Amino acid sequence: MAHSKETGQLLDAELLRYARQILLDGWDIDAQLRLKASRVVMIGAGGLGCPASETLVRAGLGQVQLIDDDVIEASNLQRQTLFLPEDMGKPKALTAAEMLNKINPLINARGTVARLSEDNAYELLDMASGKPDLLLDCTDNFATRDIINRISVRYQIPLLSASAIAMQGQLALYEPHLDTGCYHCVFGSVMPDAEADERTCANSGVLASTTAIMGSLQANAALQYLGLTKNPLTNKLLIWDGSQMQQRLMGYRKDAHCPVCAEHFTIHD
Repeated sequence: MAHSKETGQLLDAELLRYARQILLDGWDIDAQLRLKASRVVMIGAGGLGCPASETLVRAGLGQVQLIDDDVIEASNLQRQTLFLPEDMGKPKALTAAEMLNKINPLINARGTVARLSEDNAYELLDMASGKPDLLLDCTDNFATRDIINRISVRYQIPLLSASAIAMQGQLALYEPHLDTGCYHCVFGSVMPDAEADERTCANSGVLASTTAIMGSLQANAALQYLGLTKNPLTNKLLIWDGSQMQQRLMGYRKDAHCPVCAEHFTIHD
């Protein structure tokens, strides 16, 4: 593997691979170096995690960890683009990481077969080595998103949360260290045990293009955040409607009484 632990310079192979990106107005060598030095943890290696991680890896993200406890099934192949028919029955996280390392041997992708919780977050996120630069929520249910949000606030890690179902999607990038609100501020009225929130891709369906588009939008926001240190969604919720080919931004404010982030505190385990 040609991966270099040096983040202060780009290898010749990296300059060649990322040449079209480095030519962009507003994206230069420094942006590429910041991306190379970044570590991202993705929770969910399915319909959203596959396109988001592939785009980030192709663009030069230095380190990505995928956390997922599921295995590949036939119904996943319709939209989970890192998997092949012969992968059925294999762990999603490990299979996705293996494919990502093949796609770009200049990066470091690893998979963790586990279900993230508040109890195991410190260990699974490898917090002893330092906080990840960004969490990507690529899951498909409120209960899990609520847990990820609590972890984000607890450890003050930026959270880029995407959702996709049917022909609709949503995207937001929360920065708890700036105290500008969290996932619960926006969606707190829906409780994890509410029947109304039990809609998932498994029981409600999803068009293959929905996850591809939302995963790409998630990667786009992550690239700007990591490479340009810019949040293109500050206090904004992006809502995408594929059936109408429409996209809009909805503003939100921090809930002064939010039980998750109103009086947040950082825990050092």
